[in-house]
Amino acid sequence: MIDHHPAHAGALLTIDLNAICDNWRLLKARIRTADCAAVVKANAYGLGASRVAQALFDVGCLHFFVAHLDEAIELRSCLHPSTRVYVLHGPPSGTESEFVAHNLIPVLNSLEQLDDWHKLASHLGNRLRGLVQVDTGMSRLGLSFADLDVLATDSSRLRGIDVLYSMSHLASAEDQTNPFNNEQLNRFVAARKRLPDCPASFANSSGVFLGSPYHFDLVRPGAALYGIAPVAGAANPMRSVIRLQAKVMQVRFVEAGTPVGYGGTWRTKRRSRIATISVGYADGFLRSISNRGLAYVDGAAVPLIGNVSMDTITIDVSDVPESRVHADALVDLISPENGVDRMAVAAGTIGYEVLTSLGSRYSRRYVGGEQTSASTS
Repeated sequence: MIDHHPAHAGALLTIDLNAICDNWRLLKARIRTADCAAVVKANAYGLGASRVAQALFDVGCLHFFVAHLDEAIELRSCLHPSTRVYVLHGPPSGTESEFVAHNLIPVLNSLEQLDDWHKLASHLGNRLRGLVQVDTGMSRLGLSFADLDVLATDSSRLRGIDVLYSMSHLASAEDQTNPFNNEQLNRFVAARKRLPDCPASFANSSGVFLGSPYHFDLVRPGAALYGIAPVAGAANPMRSVIRLQAKVMQVRFVEAGTPVGYGGTWRTKRRSRIATISVGYADGFLRSISNRGLAYVDGAAVPLIGNVSMDTITIDVSDVPESRVHADALVDLISPENGVDRMAVAAGTIGYEVLTSLGSRYSRRYVGGEQTSASTS
C-alpha cells in the first residue's frame, strides 16, 4: 500500500490502536478464564493487520486468525514466535508444507484437508498442530455430522494431528433472542463428543455477549475489536476506532432548483452552498449512501447530496458559517458522532463492509500503541 503524504491525499484516515487494545481488554474481561484471540483477516478489517496485531500482542494477545495462507505468511513475519497464527480456510491442496515452514496452524474444514494434513504428518514423522471445524448451522465450512460418522469408523485419519481446538461458528449471535444460537450450541456440544478430547472455540464477537456457555476455551472476536456494535439493538460498549476526514476541494453557491451530481438525483430547494469533497466510491465510500448520508463540520451534521461519484461527494453546507468550510478544510465522514455502524445503516449494509471497503488512497495515521506515526498498513 502506497504511503500517501497528508498534503497529497484527498482524505486522512486515523486509526486508534489504543482503542482497539481497549476493546480487546473489554472482551477479555467478559470471558474470565477463556483465552481471547483476535481476528485480523482482511488486513485487520481494512485497518492494517501488522500494526493492529503488534499492538494487540503488546497487551497480551497471543492468538491471531486470518482467512488465507498469504495473509498468514505476512502476519507471521511481523509477530513474536510465541504467538499462534491460524488460517481459517485451511491449507489449499498442495500448500501443506508451507504451513510447517512458516509455523502456521490450519483450521481443517473437510475430510480432504484432514487427510492431507495427516499424510504430511506421517511423511515428516511429526505430530502437526491443527484445529478441526464442525458445521453447526452456517452451511459454509467445517465437517458435517456425516463426516463425523466417517471419522467414528476410521479414527486413524486423525493420527499424527495434534488437535488444539475443536471449533464452530455462530450464524446469528448478534441477535441474542434468536433460538438458533442455542440450537447451534447444542449441536456443537454433541459434535465435540465425537472428536478428540481437546479445548474448544465457538464464540465470535457477538458470541462473547451470549454468556459463559458459549465461551469454552478460546473466543475469536473480530468486528467488535474495530468498534462495530456486537449486539443488535443495544448500546455499543466498544470504543470508536477510526476517524475519516476528507478535504474540501471547492465551495460554490447554486440557485434553487439546481441539480447536483450524476443523474441530477438531488435538486436544491433554495439557494445553497455546496462543498465538493475529495472522497468517492474508489476510496470505499459506498455509492449506496448517495443522498442518504451525513458529514460533520465542527460537530454539526450536514447532508450528503447527489450521487457519490468515483472521486468526489457533495455536501450541503448552507447552514454552516462560511469561515468554517473552505478549500482544504477537513470534514468528518466517520467519527464518534457518525460511526461505522451509523454509516452502514445509511448505506443499507453492515459495518463490516464499511471497514473492509476503506480505500488505499487515504493518508493513514496510527495513534496509540508504542508510537504515533503516519504509516501504511
